[in-house]
Amino acid sequence: MHLRTDLAPLAAAVKDAARALPARPPLPVLAAIRLEATAGTLAVAAFDYETSAESTLDAEVTTPGTVLVSGRLLVDITRTLKGAHPVDLELDGTRLLLTSGRTRYTLHTLPLEEYPTLPQPAAANGTVAGPVLAEAIHQVATAAGRDDALPILTCIQAEITDDTITFAATDRYRFAFRPIPWTPAKATGTTTQTMIPAKSFAEAAKILATDDQVHLTLPASHSVLGLAGRTRTLTLHAIYGQLPDHKGLWPSDFTATAELDAGNLADAVKRVALVAERGHPVKLDVTDGVLALSAGTAADDSARDQVTASTDLLTGAPVSIAFNPAYLLDGVTALTSDRIRLQIVNPFKPALLVPADANPTALRYLITPIREAG
Repeated sequence: MHLRTDLAPLAAAVKDAARALPARPPLPVLAAIRLEATAGTLAVAAFDYETSAESTLDAEVTTPGTVLVSGRLLVDITRTLKGAHPVDLELDGTRLLLTSGRTRYTLHTLPLEEYPTLPQPAAANGTVAGPVLAEAIHQVATAAGRDDALPILTCIQAEITDDTITFAATDRYRFAFRPIPWTPAKATGTTTQTMIPAKSFAEAAKILATDDQVHLTLPASHSVLGLAGRTRTLTLHAIYGQLPDHKGLWPSDFTATAELDAGNLADAVKRVALVAERGHPVKLDVTDGVLALSAGTAADDSARDQVTASTDLLTGAPVSIAFNPAYLLDGVTALTSDRIRLQIVNPFKPALLVPADANPTALRYLITPIREAG
């Protein structure tokens, strides 16, 4: 293998591929990045049996070939190199020579025959806008669980119809729900459901966030979700199962509704939460025109703050409700809206956070209150 390419696209491709490298590879070759040079193109890829990532870039290829090199080392090298010098890659026996300007590295290669075959998605089932997909996955992933002992709750569920993909996630204490439009290659009149680990789904969507269109290949018999942009292709292993039915969870009748400035609310939660010990809530008191926040007790450290609500959109009788401050802040932040609505049923049932404009395709975030002692 012998080729020349520009540093910036090479560094970007290596960085994207490295997202698929396992933290603790079960086999040495899974810590490697694969470089495959063909006519005019260099493909940079990584695979850990669950997730694969491959990026392609233009290259002046003198001699085609494929090599495996340490992924973390290649990331460090391409990130450290500076300047406008091109990068030359040349295979010399079992060593890869990487040269850029006056800097030269000699890298050990790993045995190609031990590397697994990268999964290849079938023909795409449809397309979705990259920025919309990235925002939706980032928002919904906020509510996904972190406990690997409950793998289903660490996933994002995607429900696909002929015009909409609905993403949902929950850790049992909050539930995030976001529909987005998509364009299927062929209308089927059916509904498809799949579960994808939230962490890898969020990473993949972030990589493709700048692509106008992302081609989706839905999991079939091979249980792989494929995502392809202009120069990057990713595959994610789907998990068998589904979230509990959530259609009956979403309240429609509320005792109190308050429209609030999202930034002001987030800042107030952060300030008050400073005195809330781990596992202790922040209390919200909704009264005429004001949302009062408090934490702590009179016998210990305590804090109070308040946020002004839009008077004409503060309805219902006064009510007090308490939340885990981190979960509340996650929801306010995930909505990415300047103004939000906090909709409360009663102090013991989940409350709803939505954007003030009530956009039907926006994120809906359901959060379970904490019942205060006494």
